[in-house]
Amino acid sequence: MMHVIFRCFYLLIITTTIIQCKSEMSKGKTSKMEENSENNLVRSSLNVDYIMGRFDPAKHAHFSIIDKKYADREGLYMRKEAYRSFKIMWQAAKTNGINLEIKSATRNFFYQKGIWERKWKGETILSGGINAFEIKNKKERALKILLYSSMPGTSRHHWGTDIDLNSFSNEWFEKGEGLKIYSWLIDNASVYGFCQVYTQKGDHRPHGYEEEKWHWSYTPISKPLTLFAKSALKNDMIRDFAGAETALQIDVVKKYVLGIHSECLE
Repeated sequence: MMHVIFRCFYLLIITTTIIQCKSEMSKGKTSKMEENSENNLVRSSLNVDYIMGRFDPAKHAHFSIIDKKYADREGLYMRKEAYRSFKIMWQAAKTNGINLEIKSATRNFFYQKGIWERKWKGETILSGGINAFEIKNKKERALKILLYSSMPGTSRHHWGTDIDLNSFSNEWFEKGEGLKIYSWLIDNASVYGFCQVYTQKGDHRPHGYEEEKWHWSYTPISKPLTLFAKSALKNDMIRDFAGAETALQIDVVKKYVLGIHSECLE
């Protein structure tokens, strides 16, 4: 009798183990399929028109409109993968008393062209009260605008991976609520795949835009896009807007497209 009980017990253990193994194999297979699916989505974006923002995010299969719950206005878009991760990060921040608010997300070529040309023509005054149109040397005018604004065709905001959060003022993030938010992001954003691409300049980032404590990039997608831009995007491709001729003089691809914090490529 004891022999029969032991044998049944042994068979139960073996059966349970097989079921668990099959379950784990199934999970592994699903995880691998999801990873392959995401890789395929990234590969489908490795073309020059995409990284230069020459498309409409509202009509692009990889993009999703951002719920007003997460932004300061309606009509903003993000890549679906980045948006999913942001929503998880937003909820985690909320649980810790942190309110993250998207102020800018995807901007395609034509949207960025509007921003750039209004500054180029002096219709939008730069920080410090500077009218760029009064700078007659075109290269110097472009460099002044490039302190904080990208040339059309070179902005990471084209990709749907990058967002601006809460405020466009570095000073706002240095005290009070702003400091609390920034400290939380520094400690936690990487868990959700986000990285501050424009940190203070130094040995790790000698070129590029000035520090932007508000600008965060979803690196699982933006890293391969950055590496693709490094190999495929050329200065003479930057055209079709006022002042585009200065891109080659400045070496915009090397100095600005690639002028990001090194940790965001690791």
